[in-house]
Amino acid sequence: MSRPVAPAVPAAPAVVRFHGRLDEPLELTVAQLRARQAHRVEVSFDCLSEGEQNHCFEGPKLWDVVREARPQVDLRGRKQRLRYLLTVTGADGHCAVLSWAEIDPEFGGQQILLATSVDGTPLDSAGPQLVVPADHCGARYISAVTEIWVGATGRRPAPGASAR
Repeated sequence: MSRPVAPAVPAAPAVVRFHGRLDEPLELTVAQLRARQAHRVEVSFDCLSEGEQNHCFEGPKLWDVVREARPQVDLRGRKQRLRYLLTVTGADGHCAVLSWAEIDPEFGGQQILLATSVDGTPLDSAGPQLVVPADHCGARYISAVTEIWVGATGRRPAPGASAR
């Protein structure tokens, strides 16, 4: 006697949780990220396990999405912003740290993406991928991003420090 086959249950969409020094935590699915202004980058990077990789990624800039999360960062003072870090973590626990200055247009202004597709393939079920086009090493290309933490280093600026 054969057993009835249960209907396939669609997997829950991957969610990225933004937390840390924010007005309030924010959660976004890949579909919600895709609804933001998309940018496209063609990159080449060295993967330790698979060698040289060449891919085309599309998705919003990390800077735009982090700003949308309303970080508690004084964007008027330049030096104060240099204390802030972003920690990006993938579903497998792989983690990378970025400095605020890398993504801030007044400093490095790198076009780092939260990719919603790779080579035309949507990443809805897998989760977005962190893409750091300036890196030749692929170690900061975090797959299946699950969370992004925004915070400051433990050091406080000296009293009376200039905000130039």
